[in-house]
Amino acid sequence: MSILVGKDSRVLVHGITGREGSFHTQQMLSYGTKVVAGMTPGKAGQTVEGVPVYHTVQDAVREQKANCSIIFVPPAAAADSIMEAAAAGIGVIVCITEGIPILDMVRVKQYLKDKPSVLIGPNCPGIMTPGACKLGIMPGYIFRPGSVGVISRSGTLTYEVVDQISKLGMGQSTCIGIGGDPIIGLSFIELLAYFAQDEQTRGVVLIGEIGGTAEEEAARFIQDHFPKPVVTFIAGQTAPPGRRMGHAGAIISGKSGTAQEKMAVLQAAGIRVVMDLTKVGEVAQEVMG
Repeated sequence: MSILVGKDSRVLVHGITGREGSFHTQQMLSYGTKVVAGMTPGKAGQTVEGVPVYHTVQDAVREQKANCSIIFVPPAAAADSIMEAAAAGIGVIVCITEGIPILDMVRVKQYLKDKPSVLIGPNCPGIMTPGACKLGIMPGYIFRPGSVGVISRSGTLTYEVVDQISKLGMGQSTCIGIGGDPIIGLSFIELLAYFAQDEQTRGVVLIGEIGGTAEEEAARFIQDHFPKPVVTFIAGQTAPPGRRMGHAGAIISGKSGTAQEKMAVLQAAGIRVVMDLTKVGEVAQEVMG
């Protein structure tokens, strides 16, 4: 079992005829993901890596029964692409695009409120269920099927932690990069709720970073509602206030959003906090093995 994506996922690639879209389509196909359609307005009838291209999402859903979307379109068009996928009934939408204007994402969040679709991202590496579906830009070879769920605000740190878990023989159930923008789709809390119901997932590694209050909110949820062990790591422990570290959402404002504050809240909730990134896998094995 896994959460959100698996062997039954039928993937539609938005912007499949572009450089990023075509490259990652090939990578997803090589992994075994069922990429059934692409979508680029005005280029219907073409194929990319043998995948048929459609003019609209609705056409792709009707013809190929696509139920997942992954978006590789420029920032100015990404919000409309997300909403078009939701309007066509796509269940899981992953937006890789970075640099989407905040006001565009406000509009997206409002639009998705009454839709059954879920959004991962934007500005994220996607979602991966090892051995079943790679919906994103994650390097598939470091993953292996297993029992550890991974949720992360950082793509690069996700890969480091996943590699540690794989080398220790534990493997992953599903891994999600939620993105580091100020406004994103699925949150730590929403994904923890999915993992709580997943029988395959024995525990979760949660990778946070400075900025915002997502980790503090997750700590309260874990303490009150999450029955499985959680191991956490917070990036940006030496970041100076007011300096943005990589992601648009990774900025300390005044005394809020520091790594120290987040770690203190997590520890107060009884959650295991790892100070050294290189030890996350070992601690996960100790807690969940």
